[in-house]
Amino acid sequence: MNRISQQVQVACSDACDLIAQVLSQYQANLTLRETGVVQSVRPGIARVTGLPGVQADELVCFPKAGIGAGVSPLLGIAFNLDPEEVGVILLGDSQYLQAGDEVYRTGRVMDVPVGEALLGRVVTVMGQPLDGRGALDIAERRPVEQEAPAILDRAPVTVPLQTGLKVVDALIPIGRGQRELIIGDRQTGKTAIAIDTILNQKDQDVICIYCAIGQRSAAIAKVTATLREQGAMAYTIVVVAAGQDPLGLQYITPYGATTMAEYFMEQGRDVLIVYDDLTHHARTYRELSLLLRCPPGREAYPGDIFYIHSRLLERATHLSPDLGGGSLTALPIIETQAQNISAYIPTNLIPITDGQIYLSPDLFQKSIFPAIDVGKSVSRVGGKTQLPAY
Repeated sequence: MNRISQQVQVACSDACDLIAQVLSQYQANLTLRETGVVQSVRPGIARVTGLPGVQADELVCFPKAGIGAGVSPLLGIAFNLDPEEVGVILLGDSQYLQAGDEVYRTGRVMDVPVGEALLGRVVTVMGQPLDGRGALDIAERRPVEQEAPAILDRAPVTVPLQTGLKVVDALIPIGRGQRELIIGDRQTGKTAIAIDTILNQKDQDVICIYCAIGQRSAAIAKVTATLREQGAMAYTIVVVAAGQDPLGLQYITPYGATTMAEYFMEQGRDVLIVYDDLTHHARTYRELSLLLRCPPGREAYPGDIFYIHSRLLERATHLSPDLGGGSLTALPIIETQAQNISAYIPTNLIPITDGQIYLSPDLFQKSIFPAIDVGKSVSRVGGKTQLPAY
């Protein structure tokens, strides 16, 4: 018994010496973290105080809300920087977020994954896969908000982007680097034109991105199934913000999808991006703005509603040969009500884009497909983007 007792004492003494040695070598790294407190929570937004150094569009973290939901910490974007408080757009479910919870700065802006690994995948703007094919192998991330290329960095739009529709390619041609608006009432075939254009890019060395904003999950699944059946997913990325997703994700998704497209454009490749649709995007931004007490203007939209779409679509261009000569072609979709193209959002988008394809419900009811009204449709680039045969 004495021998065992001595062995235990020696072992304990060695362990204590080892612990003392480790503690003597350990140096605690103190980090300064600016924290605040949640004052109030509403659907899609939160108001916080105590973040005096937070910057515009900076990500902030709500750790307690993530623990309650059993997922990663809830993130938000600092949107309104008022003197007394900060208005935050939430990028997740706010069910477990309460007044009094802690919030702290992350020191980085909202970013998204980019790279070849996204091709053929269905993802959210945060990089979460929705197709059940496992996690993404992401090597690089880029901020969602990028400055549009300068005028001197752009080249004329001269190469056609064939849609496969004779009425478009012959009368209202689209060029690589152009922004062509697809506009019309609901159920007139707007998405069908965009999907046909994506399908027609097979073997054309064009990367396609379909960005769904506020659509029904069933409609998104149908589009994805069509692309997969026709073999188009090999060169396509589907970025999804469904109608049931948080408002913050719906707002930020088109900017994130454009960042994914710019990665390929900067490599000298041609990219096509479809925004389906910017009507939902505008309504989402209006709801967030009104909750954050921004002054309403025409049709209750905030005064900067034009700017959120112009800074998005200005990123679509044809780069000069010195920058690789890549192009980003944008096909934004807008839904009208009762053929009213003079409403606020349509009149905003028409001057931003380089033309519009107008779909008439009257032609659709007469079974004229695609129901394109050539009298109200125009391509401001014109015949410079047509093949010589045309």
